[in-house]
Amino acid sequence: MARAVRKTTRGRAVPKLAKVGRGELLTLIDFVRYAVSRFVEAKLAFAHGTTDPVAEAVFLVCEALHLLPDQFEIFGHACVTAAEGKTLLDLIHKRVTTRKPTAYLVNKIYMRGLPFYVDERVIVPRSFIGELLESHFGGDGEVGSLIDDPTAVERVLDLCTGSGCLAILAAHHFPNTMVDAVDISKGALEVAARNVGEHELDERITLHRGDLFAPLGANKYDLIITNPPYVDAEGMAALPPECRAEPRLAFDGGLDGLDVVRRILHEAPNHLTPDGGLLCEIGRGRELVDEAFPELPLLWLDTEESEGEVFWIAAADLG
Repeated sequence: MARAVRKTTRGRAVPKLAKVGRGELLTLIDFVRYAVSRFVEAKLAFAHGTTDPVAEAVFLVCEALHLLPDQFEIFGHACVTAAEGKTLLDLIHKRVTTRKPTAYLVNKIYMRGLPFYVDERVIVPRSFIGELLESHFGGDGEVGSLIDDPTAVERVLDLCTGSGCLAILAAHHFPNTMVDAVDISKGALEVAARNVGEHELDERITLHRGDLFAPLGANKYDLIITNPPYVDAEGMAALPPECRAEPRLAFDGGLDGLDVVRRILHEAPNHLTPDGGLLCEIGRGRELVDEAFPELPLLWLDTEESEGEVFWIAAADLG
């Protein structure tokens, strides 16, 4: 399909989608196919809860039509009304022309099956820590479990909480825990507060505004989880437009990406109980972390879609 090109205010050429005639797209599958074609044509980037154009298109269509993600197969051949079709075409157009992640366009993302509100005040959640809480913190003598009893975890800290999703997942996984969640961004904490309220966890999750451990006093925790900024200067310069729509503060880890990680590892021992530990996501910077902290016995953990992007270290090994 031929496409026109227009200029944005920044002078960047973006595609102007050709109009779709009434009745040309009828079913949910039709709109997904159309979206996939437009996404591939525009060479969009996918790293915000979906990893490919098909998954992104299905997510967009389902959210716009108020369907759960796993309901697409049931309704895939259902016809779309004229009003719904206009909404879908508008969203597809916005995704292509603005390059904003779909999660921002529909104000929703899912982690471990739970829905979370998101907007441009927070990074779009895509941490592997939620999966690791389930796979490595189950207790009951499970192979690879890093704690003996999830019910014994009483205090959890989520540093750089953003939307609050990891704090909420931790509260669900550890039934007897109280969670402190910290972020330096006022806007991020506003989003986190909305999510905490929607998940009815106000009595178990306390939000703090501040720089890492600063607002916590002498509090100690059985578990610290964190997905801090860890993108290095080279990576920041190469971020795709989708990521540039997110808060820079949530990405920028300094020249080598480890500015915040160094501070967390330095200060964490003062805030861990003797049997506690730190779970930290670092993306693809494992080699740099190992080189920077050769004295630390970091345990690198894998998930279904990642290898060595999150490390665990026990309080006793932090010294």
